[in-house]
Amino acid sequence: MSDSLFWLKSWFPVSLWFPLSVVSLFLLSILLLAEGLSRFTSMSGELTRKVVHIGTGNVILLAWWLNIPPILGISAAVIAGCIALISFFLPILPSINSVGRRSLGTFFYALSIGILIAWFWPLGQPQYAVIGILVMTWGDGMAAVIGQQFGKHPYQIWGNNKSWEGSLAMMLMSFLVTSWVLLTTVDNHGLVWLTGLLVAIMATSLETISKLGIDNLTVPLASAFLAYLMINF
Repeated sequence: MSDSLFWLKSWFPVSLWFPLSVVSLFLLSILLLAEGLSRFTSMSGELTRKVVHIGTGNVILLAWWLNIPPILGISAAVIAGCIALISFFLPILPSINSVGRRSLGTFFYALSIGILIAWFWPLGQPQYAVIGILVMTWGDGMAAVIGQQFGKHPYQIWGNNKSWEGSLAMMLMSFLVTSWVLLTTVDNHGLVWLTGLLVAIMATSLETISKLGIDNLTVPLASAFLAYLMINF
């Protein structure tokens, strides 16, 4: 028993128990909420998936504020990716994939979180990982919600059906979250606004032309990389 306790403390010191508990409870509550909405309400599968999409994406803020070690974030992303793949082939979690179309978007979402944490946490600049994930979380999430509920002006690119209302919602949210995060770390406000605008345009463009959920990978990585280049070089 003492050996087991020693192993547990060496991998998960007491200082990590609180942030791990907060993150775990947050993710569990989002998943339970989405599953409840999916199984016991008439809410569409796409909307319940967006509850998961927007809710779980904000875990990157907890990881940043609680200074969670990168290995834990990467491990959580790997586990989430595996669950997403299983749910893609087996309908165990309808709130993840019940959107009437086959997509690996949730898997790419988890993959992007793992890559960005592995990339920017060791550099001591986690804010760029936060930007990448939040652009996808709020930009793409609100694009879908606004587009479905209020999209009155549709357009099509490469077989993708979009609406101007949804695309403008993504551009606005991408600009806001990018600018908000950068304002906490960068003094040059003019550069912050310019970076936010460029990230918003690029993210919206990538989301518009993407297929099979690949935007859940390309949008976060490209947004984080562009913001990093603009501010550092």
